[in-house]
Amino acid sequence: MTTAPTWDDLLTTALLGTDRRSLPVDPAGREAPAALLDAAAVAAVQRRAGLRPGPAGTRPDPAPADTRPALPPAAAHRLTLLLADRPGGGGGRRGSTPDLTELLPQWLASANAHGYAAPPHVVPALLDAARARTDLRPAALEFAGARALWLARLNPDWRFAQRSASGGTSALPGAEDDEGIRRLWQEGLFAERVALLTALRARNPASARELLAQTWAQERAEDRLMFLDSLRAGLSADDEPFLEQALGDRSRNVRATAAELLSTLPGSALAARMAQRAATCVALDHTGSTAAIVVEAPAACDPEMERDGVTARPPAGRGERSWWLGQLVESAPLDTWPDRLGGRTPEQIVALPVTDDWQGELHAAWCRAAVRQRDARWARALLGSPSAPEAGGPGAVSLADRAKLLAALGRDERAAWVAGFIAGHGLSEAFQLLGVCALPWTAPLGRAVVDALDIAREAGSYPWSFSGVMGLAERCLDPAETARLDSLLAVPDEREDASPGAGGYWAEAFQRLATTLRLRAAMVRELDPYGPEGAQPEVAG
Repeated sequence: MTTAPTWDDLLTTALLGTDRRSLPVDPAGREAPAALLDAAAVAAVQRRAGLRPGPAGTRPDPAPADTRPALPPAAAHRLTLLLADRPGGGGGRRGSTPDLTELLPQWLASANAHGYAAPPHVVPALLDAARARTDLRPAALEFAGARALWLARLNPDWRFAQRSASGGTSALPGAEDDEGIRRLWQEGLFAERVALLTALRARNPASARELLAQTWAQERAEDRLMFLDSLRAGLSADDEPFLEQALGDRSRNVRATAAELLSTLPGSALAARMAQRAATCVALDHTGSTAAIVVEAPAACDPEMERDGVTARPPAGRGERSWWLGQLVESAPLDTWPDRLGGRTPEQIVALPVTDDWQGELHAAWCRAAVRQRDARWARALLGSPSAPEAGGPGAVSLADRAKLLAALGRDERAAWVAGFIAGHGLSEAFQLLGVCALPWTAPLGRAVVDALDIAREAGSYPWSFSGVMGLAERCLDPAETARLDSLLAVPDEREDASPGAGGYWAEAFQRLATTLRLRAAMVRELDPYGPEGAQPEVAG
């Protein structure tokens, strides 16, 4: 009886070739390769037939029901298109085709604002998109809801959803479930505990603080820092005792964060201590012909200052005394200075000369204080006029500083300042400033951006230098401004000193902007088909 060849014999013959190794079977008059394949087919069936079935796994519990309203059909179709789009590889010319991947964040934000539930069949694609783009995760997981967490437990590629604090909020215990809250806080994953603390803080700040106090001493330093940061939401004088206790924490970072939070409470004891220290360093000098500010920086950093969050050791290249002074001034309530400096307004104070080259250090510290305390009066004074040379306010030493100061202003005032900056200085330095403006941009700001882009086009340069601003405009310009772009869609006559083909590239860029704005308008109507926008005719996308 002929012994059947083993699978390894057949595999070895296939790898080496029938011309180099004899067949382990009788070819029975057939070509050797065909005989080998036939023998392999028979062996494969025998191998599979000989497998014993393994034990059946436990069937998972059904996914939790999502009781939120379903998406309108047109919006569901739009979501499918957005999720199916993939960004093109490489750089270079984009043409006039909108980048649908950049519309997905806005679509998700709008859908979440309406409270819609994700269609079950798109949840895997949502998780894949969120896996690839961390900026999408909070909105995507909120929209996907509890089904995302259910699926994440079945696929290791989506485990980020279980680690995400925002993704776990749908499974949090209710406000009245004291036992569920206690158990999740004691036994939950770190992300789940952060999510619980954040959610509890939003609805009952005192309960969140008390929950944190129960286990504070047992938490790791890095976890204490994250938990402490969650107290920013709803921060009030009631949090002061807990934060004062945290000033004695063994972790320097925790102490610094506690001190920062306390300094944003103007009535806190720490704010009063910082005000007293800072006031001894800054005063009016009446010895000259005009009033001026005189500065005497601290001579030492004592233990009490360190406990209140002052870092003793300065970074490389920074003097100790100026480093300590800056920390004291930025932590002192800004209301300290009008009384200290002759009853002057913030505008009058920042206009005063500062002796001995201390102006930059003092104004920079006031900038940080204005940002920390969200003080619009001081932010306005430190920003100065947007049309000033180099748009440099007294304390705005960089675009990053100006952007932070702008965040302390209201939506319309912020947009008006940036519009003035663009009108006076163009778009070359406006990118960071535009990024802090509320969405959609106000009409004056939108006009300023479009006008500046038109000026850049008329100058004959290529549009690629303004690709960042153009990308912002696609996401932030109000779709109502679309009509203003009509005159910019044609290819202009090329000037002699213009870059070759620049006019055509600009026409493509403006066409892409206009098409993107129409798509955004269509998305709004699709998500709210019965709202004010719903009565408008459909815009082709």
